[in-house]
Amino acid sequence: MQSDNILAFLSLIRLGIGHQANFDAVYDWASIKELADKHELSAVVLDGIEILPERIRPSQKITLQWIGEVMKYYEARYTIYKNTIGNMAGWYQNHGFRMMVLKGFACSLDWPKPNHRPCGDIDIWQFGAWKEADKTLSERGIVIDNSHHHHTVFYWNGFMVENHYDFVNIHHSKSNAQLEHVFKELGADDSYYVDVLGNKVYLPSPNLHALFLLRHTMIEFAATGIKLRQLLDWAFFSAKHGKEIDWKWLEGILEKFGMMKLYSVFNAICVMDLGFDNKYLNRVQSDLLLKDRVLRDILSPEFGEEMPSGLFKRLVWKCKRYRENEWKRQLICDENRMCAFWRGVWNHLLKPSSI
Repeated sequence: MQSDNILAFLSLIRLGIGHQANFDAVYDWASIKELADKHELSAVVLDGIEILPERIRPSQKITLQWIGEVMKYYEARYTIYKNTIGNMAGWYQNHGFRMMVLKGFACSLDWPKPNHRPCGDIDIWQFGAWKEADKTLSERGIVIDNSHHHHTVFYWNGFMVENHYDFVNIHHSKSNAQLEHVFKELGADDSYYVDVLGNKVYLPSPNLHALFLLRHTMIEFAATGIKLRQLLDWAFFSAKHGKEIDWKWLEGILEKFGMMKLYSVFNAICVMDLGFDNKYLNRVQSDLLLKDRVLRDILSPEFGEEMPSGLFKRLVWKCKRYRENEWKRQLICDENRMCAFWRGVWNHLLKPSSI
């Protein structure tokens, strides 16, 4: 990947979210579009393009095609996504259940343009009543998939729904099992909500959402890789809810569970590369070589081999990926390497479909 493309891509993101950026970049529009699609930021990059001087924008043909994609796959889809969540919440409410949304929709509410954040599946938490809620759904003909860790899966209006009974996979690591107690305690709070189609959609408390976003993003980064969009979720959330977060408590938890180093790296990328204010993101990694390595891995993972087909080849590939990603796990986990490995093996044996 050319560094010029990365600089241009980051500049357009900064412009697209209302931050200052340098126009003096080399714009290879095919490469930038590929990066934008990969990181689910096509709408944000298009917003950035609109700020550019006309002389350096892409051709009218490229721009019109880009606009059409954003209208269809971001804006129109977000309307359906939001309405689906409102309808689900109403259905659950009518049957005596409360529905909290995690990640996706909750994150979108913090973006300058909520419908320019991509929407995928729908993650929900039902305050411990997931078994009863799933049973009620299944009695009405909806198929419930129980083959996953920490959540069941079903489909509603074409969207995959992950119904969490645990916030994180407690079989993944010892620290996840310990953190789950914290999540469950925070997850009892039902004082935050928004109205969607006249129905109450519950939101995580600021402390819950802060810890959940960070833990989920860090685990995914260390295990496989993340998209730059996930760091925007964290940065927008921090900017909007910074006054409500108990930062001393949060950073105490991160310190206790060995997450401070990667937390400071994420903050550094948000501030230095994406242009966010450091008012709340003030714990910034001073090791710029580490910060740049993490950013490069996000944009183009060091282990980028495609997963092969066939059980044996997949197992070999996953072992290789596990070894190559050791440096990333060290940023968030102080668990013994062999213990962590065998926990991972046990994790897959418990749910063979995850292999």
